[in-house]
Amino acid sequence: MPYLNKLLFSVSLIVGTLIAISSYSWMGMWMGLEINLLSFMPLICSNKNIFSSESALKYFITQAMASSILLLSLILFSINSPYFINSESTLNMILNTSLLLKMGAAPLHFWFPEVMEGLSWMNSFVLLTWQKIAPMALLLYSSKTTYLILMTIISCMIVSGIMGQNQLSLRKIMAYSSINHIGWMLAAMMFLETVWLFYFLVYSIITLNILIMFKKLNIFSINQMATSINSQPHLKLFFSLNFLSLGGLPPFLGFFPKWLTIQILINTNLFLLSTIMILATLMTLFFYIQLIFSALIFSFNTFPPLKKTSRHMFFVTSSNLVALMSLILTTLAFNLM
Repeated sequence: MPYLNKLLFSVSLIVGTLIAISSYSWMGMWMGLEINLLSFMPLICSNKNIFSSESALKYFITQAMASSILLLSLILFSINSPYFINSESTLNMILNTSLLLKMGAAPLHFWFPEVMEGLSWMNSFVLLTWQKIAPMALLLYSSKTTYLILMTIISCMIVSGIMGQNQLSLRKIMAYSSINHIGWMLAAMMFLETVWLFYFLVYSIITLNILIMFKKLNIFSINQMATSINSQPHLKLFFSLNFLSLGGLPPFLGFFPKWLTIQILINTNLFLLSTIMILATLMTLFFYIQLIFSALIFSFNTFPPLKKTSRHMFFVTSSNLVALMSLILTTLAFNLM
């Protein structure tokens, strides 16, 4: 029975997102967002983690507040009053702010790491990837307030780089990493939607590879990670390469969408923004390297490994090899064409 409930709410979650991104009216989009929200709440609470109820409450309050702001902006748009004729940019800013709050972009990120802390790894993957599709698609449909989005991009870069330092919780590290990638995706979305879609797919693949390993090893902190992979050199290699790919280092797949985004920004003469994004992303790469060093250099023998992983090694190995070699294979394919 619990599996049937999860299946029902998972299908409803997908349907809510599809309704939101395929509606012809803003009211339909708002209804899709609400279906998506009400479907995700039982999935959070179904887990055995003692902090799941707290995370569900924080998530519900934040998303309900964002939905209320979105609905308020839609009502103000529909009012044919002379007081609102000249304030369309202000209403667009209110609308975009509600969508940025829903996706957890800085400086409206206050709820994101706290909600992540109480989720299982599979629910974390849904929050990091699927739950961002509808707000980003709606932001794509709306009239973009350029200065608001530029300030949000810079905030995402700086906040994720600073707040991600000295974190011991892997879920919070992934949350601040996601905030950094939200900034890159917003920059790609401003100028070319195809690059945003490609960036989102690549980010989802790399995040899935990392979270699958976290789930199979049942680890939630840096100390547990070093303990669990201490006797498995191939897992140490995959951890290291996936985090370097997530940070955007060549020749890994994660470098390619960042490369495309930087090229677009340079073509539109946004040299200062691209410089800030690159330099701020180096801060996130710094705590990725700290994470890698804790797994490679230090050896914790106090606790035994938390789970046996032999059954899942073929899937983990194959998925990681595909993700890590994709950029090299793509480059070779283009050279042969």
